[in-house]
Amino acid sequence: MATTRYLARYGVPCDSAFSLLEEVALDVADGRIAWVGEESAAPVHEGPIVKLNGLVMPGLINAHAHSPMTLLRGAGDGLPLMEWLTQVMWPREGQMNPEDALWGMRLGAAEMLLAGVTASCEMYLFEESLVQASLEAGIRLAITPGIISALHGETYNASKSRLSAIADFHSQYHNPESLITVGFGPHSAYDLSLDLCSEAAAAARDLDTLLHIHVCETRHEGANLEAAHDGRSTVELLASHGILDGKVLAAHSVWLSDSDMETFAQHNVGVAHCPVSNMKLGSGIASVVEMRRKGIDVGLATDGPASNDNLDLWEEIKLASLLARVSALDASSMSPKDALVMATNGGANALGNTDIGVLKPGAHADFIHIDLDDPTFVPVTNDDELIAHLAWAGSRRHVRDVWVGGRQVVADRQLTTVDVAETQFEAQQRGKRLAEQSGT
Repeated sequence: MATTRYLARYGVPCDSAFSLLEEVALDVADGRIAWVGEESAAPVHEGPIVKLNGLVMPGLINAHAHSPMTLLRGAGDGLPLMEWLTQVMWPREGQMNPEDALWGMRLGAAEMLLAGVTASCEMYLFEESLVQASLEAGIRLAITPGIISALHGETYNASKSRLSAIADFHSQYHNPESLITVGFGPHSAYDLSLDLCSEAAAAARDLDTLLHIHVCETRHEGANLEAAHDGRSTVELLASHGILDGKVLAAHSVWLSDSDMETFAQHNVGVAHCPVSNMKLGSGIASVVEMRRKGIDVGLATDGPASNDNLDLWEEIKLASLLARVSALDASSMSPKDALVMATNGGANALGNTDIGVLKPGAHADFIHIDLDDPTFVPVTNDDELIAHLAWAGSRRHVRDVWVGGRQVVADRQLTTVDVAETQFEAQQRGKRLAEQSGT
């Protein structure tokens, strides 16, 4: 396949150096980045050239989501987490079928791609529906099929049959060279027993794949578990049962002690930080500055669209920074660069996938074109100001074009892969039916 060269006014690779490049050339071949740097230093090129007027950067990574819950968006507002789950979410999800999940994921994928989100880590049931919808939309998917005892009782608990089914699903769909990777998604230690979570962790290790689990989202969710184990913390219990061994992504991680964070660091556990969801549900503020200081990889995430209520990582970028600063009473505690890294390279590292979230040779060609012709990007007198504008004022409206694996899926702010109007119509009808059938 011929190499295509993309030329842009600016480039932000989001690598460890976090530099701002001017007059950038980005070469793409066979779905991967072949070269990136300033055009003046680029190798000789005789293939197609695409000229972009703005800024190119890696696609954003949603490190923890339940995107089919677009069908439940707005429901149960004002309830704390457990009441929200048991009184509204789970009753409606109990009425959901694979077609519902397909349309819900299509809507979520469309929403994310239009906002420049090129990859999402999903914990949900109906995993084949999520794969189908993601392939149709063209979004990169890390699917961790859910293991949720409280929702489906014996049918979907962490029994050997469910783990075996996920292992079979992994053998069928897991392919890091394509758009789909597969892990395991035990909901939480408070929903499942520690032994069942341990079985899921062992199954993930056997396949050298991701274990994705909710940890310490709210202050009291683990009270019963901890009381039954002499007051040991949830994180300590997870570690002692081998659940943190291997590749582990801990969603939320709001209520961690310093010792818990040390344990995460020792086990190389990644964290998905969900600032908007944690605020909406009144769950708390995660200590992400301290986590990062201890060497923990932290990515940004929306959580489900029913607890957010959108899938827009730009909001998470800004609010993660604001929460970090106001919590520390220190305006220097999180920089614009820090926040942008968490939405890209940090999320990739938290997921254990170093082929995304960065513009570098060999990485997947998942990148976005930001339109800088906007009042919020004026003035720019130095590099730091442009980066600050991107973090503080960047939004979905600035995302003009999107590529995933070298394939353009958003062109001039229009999704090229699925019919958005049809998807919105189907989601409306199905969401209404779920509400009526569940009586919520």
